[in-house]
Amino acid sequence: MARSDKRREPRFDDDEDGELRAERRPPPRPRARAKSRRRSRSLFGALIYWSFTLALWGAIAGGGLAVYYGSRLPPIDQLTVPKRPPNIAILDVNGELLANRGDTGGAAVRLADLPPYVPKAFIAIEDRRFYSHWGVDPIGIGRAIVRNITGRGGMQGGSTLTQQLAKNLFLTQERTISRKIQEAILALWLEHKYSKDQILELYLNRVYFGSGAYGVEAAAERYFGHGAKTITLSEAAVLAGLMKAPSKLAPDRNPEGAAERAAQVIAAMAQEGHISESTATTALSHSAHARSDLGAGSINYAADYVMDMLDDTIGAIDQDIVVSTTIDARMEMAAEGALKQELDEKGAKFGVAQGALVALDPTGAIRALVGGRDYSASQFNRAVSAKRQPGSAFKPFVYLTGLEQGLTPESVREDGPLDVKGWRPENYSHQYLGPVTLAKALSLSLNTVAVRVGLEVGPKAVAKTAHRLGVQSDLQANASIALGTSEVTPLELVAAYAPFANGGIAVQPHVILKVKTAAGKTLYQRKNASLGRVIAPQYVAMMNDMMRETLLTGTARKAELPGWDAAGKTGTSQDFRDAWFVGYTGRLVAGVWLGNDDNSPTKKASGGNLPVEIWSRFMSVALKGQPVAGLPSGAWRSENIALPEEIAKPMDDLIGLFTGESRPAPRPQSARPAPAPRPPAPIPAGSPEQPPVAQAQQASPAPRDAPPRSPPRAIDDLLPPEDIPTVGSIERPRQRRGAQERSIFEGLFGGG
Repeated sequence: MARSDKRREPRFDDDEDGELRAERRPPPRPRARAKSRRRSRSLFGALIYWSFTLALWGAIAGGGLAVYYGSRLPPIDQLTVPKRPPNIAILDVNGELLANRGDTGGAAVRLADLPPYVPKAFIAIEDRRFYSHWGVDPIGIGRAIVRNITGRGGMQGGSTLTQQLAKNLFLTQERTISRKIQEAILALWLEHKYSKDQILELYLNRVYFGSGAYGVEAAAERYFGHGAKTITLSEAAVLAGLMKAPSKLAPDRNPEGAAERAAQVIAAMAQEGHISESTATTALSHSAHARSDLGAGSINYAADYVMDMLDDTIGAIDQDIVVSTTIDARMEMAAEGALKQELDEKGAKFGVAQGALVALDPTGAIRALVGGRDYSASQFNRAVSAKRQPGSAFKPFVYLTGLEQGLTPESVREDGPLDVKGWRPENYSHQYLGPVTLAKALSLSLNTVAVRVGLEVGPKAVAKTAHRLGVQSDLQANASIALGTSEVTPLELVAAYAPFANGGIAVQPHVILKVKTAAGKTLYQRKNASLGRVIAPQYVAMMNDMMRETLLTGTARKAELPGWDAAGKTGTSQDFRDAWFVGYTGRLVAGVWLGNDDNSPTKKASGGNLPVEIWSRFMSVALKGQPVAGLPSGAWRSENIALPEEIAKPMDDLIGLFTGESRPAPRPQSARPAPAPRPPAPIPAGSPEQPPVAQAQQASPAPRDAPPRSPPRAIDDLLPPEDIPTVGSIERPRQRRGAQERSIFEGLFGGG
């Protein structure tokens, strides 16, 4: 067959071992490797494909979410940056900033007015790519994600300064996906509408720095006591570091944490080339120190009072304003220091927890106002809001009423037991001096004499006098008004003493002088309006002579004010619940109150000890460097004063009620010149309001117009006919009195 010739049969070669093998063929092709490579390429392609697909769907989903949450925002064409809440800058009488009030706590500041390193500090630590991104920084976000996954550098947020601004301007602080999406949308809008510098300026003026401070100006004032225009590099680093955790890193509460974070800010600034290495080293070696007491001092009591008065002065506030006040920062610090130091040293010993101090000049301008021991512990302003019994500090109004009805400082009244329809007022020592002049009775704070004079002139007349001089509170017109049982505030009591210092002119306590806008437009200017004369000059002279004795020989003899002519009156309420001293010179009137908020008794704190010491400490600093001015004075002789022939009718009725006699004939009083100021005469310690009786009688001779100390033979022998007979007086049969006369008595004492 033809094909048989071409057939190739298998050939077997003879091997040494005799085995037969088939003929060798070429090696097979590497199909398995090719298939493996094809499989790898298909998997990689699939990965790319699905990644692209997922990314596409993710973008679509993200876009859908953006559209959805964006639709829940106001229309972009209607979106505006909300107006910054107004700031109220409160200045003292010399133009020094005392405090900022308002939601921001500080005024807005222009970027151009800040040192260059201030904005750079925030950029370096918060958003290094601020000037290169367009509101949202994908690179920053990716870097933050990597660091969060790897745990390097702590948790990172990835938000740009623009996003942070958008959150502060438009959104809440909640951490949700929806809020982050809206934040990104608003950041893009801000970048489109404003320049980078404008965004940075908005950011620095709106961001929260903790402790109620919004904006870099408020933060600089809050933590360092000066404006942002003058902060140092170290201080700027502290403020920039606060962005991470404003409350946790506050330099006044966590100085170590704030310093550590500030060092990171400075290192970042050097790394970014914003400052040199030598500058960074210098800044690290001169760390910033916050003022921990700022924002908690007594100046805030004054600032709060300014805000209260501002509502009545200009009404609603819709822009930044500057308020010029009458407060003197130096006096305010002196008042705070005197009150705090005395209470720290002796408060526990005397059981006193709180106090207040008010100082006015003779025109009524408030120079210092301290409403409590510690503003950070209690913001209740006791100087203007706490109503307390003034005790004997109210007696000047009683004696002034008596002077205006014909008495003089040397008129004599009996210091002895007294019974007023069952009420028996007593001196603290339960001892009595007998006949004394009114001047001595006031300086030694004798209660029975004050009550007698109050009954002579009538409680209603006393209340009217106090109101005329400046007391605003309601006063109970009964017999005990002479001992200061009606409550008043420290501010109104001090204001009512001002006419004694200025010659008899009533004053309106005021704290605001001028209000301007930040642009300089005047909104309010105080006019020097006078309330008119409320005390005749001769009675001012009498009262000053009498109250001068309180500091020279009386209950306030501990007061020390070398070189100054001063006067005043102490006061202690029942059970030592309140201790007062109100004193004045020709330049300043100041009052001190001490007590406890729960009205619990103190441990015998009286007007003659702690309040006098606080007053002396304050006045010695407050009056330093001021020209010495005397108190209004003058001759007060009988020929210069119209002394009435008859006493007040209510007293006539009262004497008749006690004695059964008709009104006694008045006895003429001799003319007395104004007594010259006497040097201080030491009086042995005794009661907080008056010395022991026996010793006081030795230290002070009997008054010149006092009668012999023999027992009175009849009611007419009681020295001044106006006097109220004491319990031990000779009594005569009483005559039957009509209902009309009894109603007068009831009106006097409020009894039935």
